[in-house]
Amino acid sequence: MTTRLLQHALSIGRLPFRYKPWKPLHLRILLSDYRGKDKQPRHTDEKHLASVIAWLCLAQDQRIGQSDEGGVSAGWSFEDGWLPSYPETSGYIVETFLAASTLLSDPDLKNRAQRILDWELSIQDNDGSFPGHFGEHGSKPVIFNTGQIMHGLIAGFEQLYKLECLEAAVRAGQWMLGQQDDDGCWRRSVHNNTPHTYNTRAAWALLKTGLAANDKKLEKAAIKNIEWALAQQIENGWFKNNAFVPDTPPFTHTIAYAIRGILESGLLIDNRQMINAAVKAAKAQAERQRNDGWLAGTYDEHWMPRSHYCCLTGLAQMCLIWFRIARAVGESELEESAIRGIDYIKSNHRIIGTETTQKGEITGSSPIWGRYSMFEYPNWAAKFFADALMMNMTDISIPNYV
Repeated sequence: MTTRLLQHALSIGRLPFRYKPWKPLHLRILLSDYRGKDKQPRHTDEKHLASVIAWLCLAQDQRIGQSDEGGVSAGWSFEDGWLPSYPETSGYIVETFLAASTLLSDPDLKNRAQRILDWELSIQDNDGSFPGHFGEHGSKPVIFNTGQIMHGLIAGFEQLYKLECLEAAVRAGQWMLGQQDDDGCWRRSVHNNTPHTYNTRAAWALLKTGLAANDKKLEKAAIKNIEWALAQQIENGWFKNNAFVPDTPPFTHTIAYAIRGILESGLLIDNRQMINAAVKAAKAQAERQRNDGWLAGTYDEHWMPRSHYCCLTGLAQMCLIWFRIARAVGESELEESAIRGIDYIKSNHRIIGTETTQKGEITGSSPIWGRYSMFEYPNWAAKFFADALMMNMTDISIPNYV
């Protein structure tokens, strides 16, 4: 069986040797996923939430004693094991820890959020930006990454009353302004040196910062980027220029990033054009959902699936969007799509496992050899699943505006 499994994985993914498929632990994980795919028992939202939050805490604890202590490990991978702290995703995990601290009655999660913020503040560059990637020497700042850290900073200001977080967010926003073109698009300091519609999620952070600081320049710049993104939308709701790499089908992950940024910005300033554009895309995506909650990992401009795996990360994000639209906009039918999506992720969420890395994690893709975050347990997959669970359990939104 193990030999057949390895042959199967190799035939599907042309598995590079850097993933070390021969290691006993990796073989056990592959075999487990091959045999039990989509067959994990589903528990209550509370039980799944406690488990996935515990795994995020474990990921943060991996950095104790390291130079990036306080941040959350980017996750665990076949290639490298536990990864360094990831400034980008650690930033928006602040929101998750703060919400879960209240819901799970766990004050330590608030302390963990404060540790992330202290670390983020310590690595901010003099020009207001934040280092990209893992913050290693020579890493260049990226618009999207800086924006996601700003989400955490605003949560620190609004919920922990840390004025220094707002000040840092404003400085980051001013850096973003300096990188923006006249049409509102960011073409500098971006991944792969190409514009991305999904930078709307950074514009959302910029808008929140402008509103919190009463800085009209930041607000205007954020709105300009959203307007540029709206110009990328075609009649069926699809957004162009939304993949990591040009001329490739985008992951569900980036599709959701773009929709969420536009939706939340529209809700913040009560802009119906923005809200309607997000609803159109979200409904189009919901129409492609299977009855069991599954979404493909990638789609093309006709909303046709272009992969046979599920991007669990993007599915969790779409659940958040569907919940948000159902409750804030009144499109109640989308709540059913969100619940189906959560049930599918639950069936891929291993609460009890023999391997430490598998207790509460979420793989980037299902099966684990799917092309998104292949052979990885990314911390942002866990973050978005936790957020979706909390939105299903309560009427709050993540981030929880105060």
